[in-house]
Amino acid sequence: MNFILKDENSIYYEAKYSCDNAIYLKLGSEKFFITDSRYTEEAKSESRECEVIESRDLIATLKDILAKHSKLEIVFDPYEWKVAEFEALNKGIELNLKAKKHFSQKRRIIKSDEEIEYLSTASKYAKAGFERFKEYLSIKGVGKKESELNFKMQTLLRQKGSLELSFDPIVAFNENTSKPHALPTDRRLSNGDLVLVDAGVKYHRYCSDRTETFMFQKTKFSSVKMSAKVKKIYDIVEKAHSETIEKVRTGMKASEVDKIARDIITNAGYGDRFIHSTGHGVGLDIHEYPTISAKSDVVIEDNMVFTIEPAIYIPDFLGVRIEEMVVMKNGKAKVL
Repeated sequence: MNFILKDENSIYYEAKYSCDNAIYLKLGSEKFFITDSRYTEEAKSESRECEVIESRDLIATLKDILAKHSKLEIVFDPYEWKVAEFEALNKGIELNLKAKKHFSQKRRIIKSDEEIEYLSTASKYAKAGFERFKEYLSIKGVGKKESELNFKMQTLLRQKGSLELSFDPIVAFNENTSKPHALPTDRRLSNGDLVLVDAGVKYHRYCSDRTETFMFQKTKFSSVKMSAKVKKIYDIVEKAHSETIEKVRTGMKASEVDKIARDIITNAGYGDRFIHSTGHGVGLDIHEYPTISAKSDVVIEDNMVFTIEPAIYIPDFLGVRIEEMVVMKNGKAKVL
């Protein structure tokens, strides 16, 4: 396949190096990494099996190369291009371009053993960060704002700068947990509050993603002392989470995996409050393929990595989400 890439993570997957201003072009066995003078030194030392070309106008340089191969079919992802860039690429030159949405992410859907090791390590670092955060809450959390604790979670996850975040964490209390992507507020943590934390870190650029929901009790974090209504909702989500992980198999469609979790929540009377998919792939991007949703016909295969994150959200009351990453191995799901 001949193709052009502009997305930074897609380029990294092919070249083992990327930056925020680059174009990657593959034409048969020829591979070109086009970038500007700020990055050429690193690109030449870090990139794999490609010719690094320094350019002040990346689109113009790309066109110069493509003009010699105008009859070749070249694949591109339309989601990677701005309208102005694409118009400039096509101006004054005839090209045989074929749009394929998300083709790079689809190339990355089956992870190598090395990628799985990176994802597993990222997951372990994130889990350790969660434990440090809960320990901090037990000692100094009372009276702290969501916004303050969000910042603290970031610093604990980063491990003094040695790790990057997969995304901006979510730290929410009580009724704010009902928003799947809750923004931090000035609400202060009190004993007995319901707390939802969603966060992850990167290891060798590979992401992790984890969500815990727990009752804050100064020195304990569990569902044991939740009110009967909250405990009921938590137990439903926990059942959906654990049973989905237990029952998913290679050969299933992603929609069938989603149905396992969704049926449990629906049969418990909260189907309309499970408002997102059951999971998503994770890799160089925090959201990759496969999408574990009711609409996805992707067939689950070994070495796919994705989240299982069923949830129930009741506006102005609470949200409960439990999320872990799994890898498919020997036909079954293994928690990373």
